[in-house]
Amino acid sequence: MPLSDAVDRIETITSDPAITREILDTAEMRGIIDRGDGVIHTNSGSVLSFEADVVEREGEFTCRRCGADISTGYFVTFEAGEHGPFGSSCIRKVTGRE
Repeated sequence: MPLSDAVDRIETITSDPAITREILDTAEMRGIIDRGDGVIHTNSGSVLSFEADVVEREGEFTCRRCGADISTGYFVTFEAGEHGPFGSSCIRKVTGRE
């Protein structure tokens, strides 16, 4: 994926450039990604399963990526907890479906 897409996904967690850089450096150091020529290649065999790892909830939310008001929130489930909410188009971008 292009580095800009990876940064866009990381910015759902933080907009601090130093933390973004640290996340990418740590992932590279741990062998999770390879970087070069503005492109990131993942080395991990784990893939996010949209059906199992994304939870949909109805309510009044604000999309964590774009800031839009949404009535259906999508949350990504990790071992450490949930991340979201995201709207329908933003969840596709965050999970790499678009």
